[in-house]
Amino acid sequence: MAGSRSPAPRLGLPNLGDGVGLREPHFPHLMATAPTDWGVDWFEVISENFLDHAGYAAHVLEVVAAHRPVVMHGVSLSIGGADPLDAAYLDRLAALADRIRPAWISDHLCWTGVAGINTHDLLPLPLTEAALAHVIDRVKAVQDRLGRPLILENPSSYLEFRSSQMPEWEFLARLAEAADCGLLLDVNNVHVSAFNHGFDPTAYIAAIPAERIVQVHLAGPSDFGTHLMDTHDAPVPDAVWPLYAQVQARTGGVSTLLEWDANIPAWADLLAELAKAAAARKGWLPAGEPPLARAHG
Repeated sequence: MAGSRSPAPRLGLPNLGDGVGLREPHFPHLMATAPTDWGVDWFEVISENFLDHAGYAAHVLEVVAAHRPVVMHGVSLSIGGADPLDAAYLDRLAALADRIRPAWISDHLCWTGVAGINTHDLLPLPLTEAALAHVIDRVKAVQDRLGRPLILENPSSYLEFRSSQMPEWEFLARLAEAADCGLLLDVNNVHVSAFNHGFDPTAYIAAIPAERIVQVHLAGPSDFGTHLMDTHDAPVPDAVWPLYAQVQARTGGVSTLLEWDANIPAWADLLAELAKAAAARKGWLPAGEPPLARAHG
């Protein structure tokens, strides 16, 4: 399995190998298939989908967690928000972590609402010194409450603040060092934001401290001509694979997760797309021959 190629772990966290998101359309296949034949090393779950949940989805998660490492990935922490941290949400997050024992917990560098109202969107921050100090304090508080490092993802963005004082890669690098947290580097989001804002995605990746990168996301965006949108509903675009190879070369190998949240393909097609990650680590890029489908097991 891909996890066997792990380098020295970062923040005490291992290279889990190649994984996919646990999504409802695949529940029947997973429950009807022996775990040895699932064909993936690990799973990522959207934390909010399983908080206070005791139904069939919770049963599937328990079965999956008994056979594979699981990572919790949140969308409601609002680490950059102006509201106080939601203590009740953190308690529920901690309770879910106690139950399924995730390899780590991640969320996004963003804010998701104000005055107690959740916008259900990952909204960008002004990249200022004041915002950086604010987020550092909040990351430390979350890590203290959860008793484990928080892994933060770079979100895709569609606008920038005139008040920003630094590029996003500098903000993330300084945040990770000062708060002693990990980073989930979404190379699709780097590609999307670079297209939308006109920066060099390779420079972004080169500026992120490699020792802080715990995980990588891959996904497919939608092209609207003037901008890209992070929709997670298509294969990984050709332009992302060289960026992925750059990250893996810089880090020596970190956990890879393929996100696919809409127009979700059949399990075999999902595995075929995931197989490109292993091929890219071995030197394949879209200009070359397509990779062979990954063997299951």
